[in-house]
Amino acid sequence: MEIISPKTDFLAKELFMNPTIRKYFISDVTGIAVERIRSVRLCNPFLWKRSRKQKQGILDVLLELNDDTKVNLELQVKFYSYWDRRSLFYLAKMYTEDLQVGEDYSKLKKSISISILDFNLTDDEKYHSVYYLRDEEGKLFTDLFEVHIIELRKQLKGNDAVNDWIRFFNAKSGEELDMIHTKNVGINAAIGEVKKMSLSEHMRARYEAHMKEIRDRNAREDYVRKLGREEGREEGREEGREEGIRVLVETCKELGIQEADIVIKLKTKFGISEKDAHNYIEKY
Repeated sequence: MEIISPKTDFLAKELFMNPTIRKYFISDVTGIAVERIRSVRLCNPFLWKRSRKQKQGILDVLLELNDDTKVNLELQVKFYSYWDRRSLFYLAKMYTEDLQVGEDYSKLKKSISISILDFNLTDDEKYHSVYYLRDEEGKLFTDLFEVHIIELRKQLKGNDAVNDWIRFFNAKSGEELDMIHTKNVGINAAIGEVKKMSLSEHMRARYEAHMKEIRDRNAREDYVRKLGREEGREEGREEGREEGIRVLVETCKELGIQEADIVIKLKTKFGISEKDAHNYIEKY
């Protein structure tokens, strides 16, 4: 059975609309017992800006647990520079956005970032990394910042729930989904949702439109990169021509060649006008 990839960003967002899926996923990744997560509320993914010039944060899926802990779920399939700084930017915005002027710092709540990456961020074999703020001896400074990074392309070595979630996101067919044998309620719900959505003509049309947009965007980006390379080569040629003129003029002057003869050399070698040739001689 052909399926829509769970790694498709719009499908992932649809999956996390399901409260059972998001509840069990967060529990499996963070280690918070399911019984302690009474509710997981979807929030506005647009983080607040304090001024017009300030950069706005837009999160893939922003959730809030029953104890007001905030969780950002992000699926990133394409690597780009400064990903770590971008991730910290969103985490910091999420942590501070609700504190109003004059309010006590005790109102700041724990913020958790969960990033599912379809590329290798690190060279080690670990595919689920957890980061906290600690000192150089490993002593925890605070648990208010918590970062989880799941790298989908690394080789699995276990059979726990996180491993099964990785197998789920990497599945390319209904047969691969059926090979995930688990009693995990959240994973089984996610498998069922993907199969159902893959059979839906509406979802299939949305998927095709989404993939077309990705292809079109990639084509536009390729064109811009190509144009930039061509402009860079043209700029390089112009700089090289300018340098050649400078060297010729300075060399001729050092050899005591008359200005009229230098003009002839410049016109012959670089195809410039007599007026420009005199300007270059004066310049160099």
